[in-house]
Amino acid sequence: MTIQDCKLIDLNKIADPRGNLTFIEGNRHVPFDIKRVFYLYDVRGGSDRGGHALRTCHQFLIAMSGIFDVIIYDGKEKHRIHLNRSYYGLHIPPMIWREMDNFSSGSVCLVLASEVYDAKDYYRDYPEYLRALTEAQK
Repeated sequence: MTIQDCKLIDLNKIADPRGNLTFIEGNRHVPFDIKRVFYLYDVRGGSDRGGHALRTCHQFLIAMSGIFDVIIYDGKEKHRIHLNRSYYGLHIPPMIWREMDNFSSGSVCLVLASEVYDAKDYYRDYPEYLRALTEAQK
């Protein structure tokens, strides 16, 4: 996988004077079955989150409230993506390193995942991640 495989995906926004509605269905709006949902909140200003890659799990990140940046690496290229709307999100496939920063006050990041939590699925050490990428390319 490369960062070219990471995609911003627009979600349906149903406008209503009483309040807007957006819905997400697995394998329809995101390119995987949703097996886990979690969210980050109360992230202190100046704090970073992420700092890992996943071996097999796809994730879809949405700024439900506030703003933050997602920095993605594939071992060769690096991109910064600004998330600030609840009606689009970032699909991150497996083997992409991600970091998150620049959280505004009150930010909430919703994450949809293709797998249940498994600590063995994580690369938390960047040099180890780079070695795995090199091995996979052989």
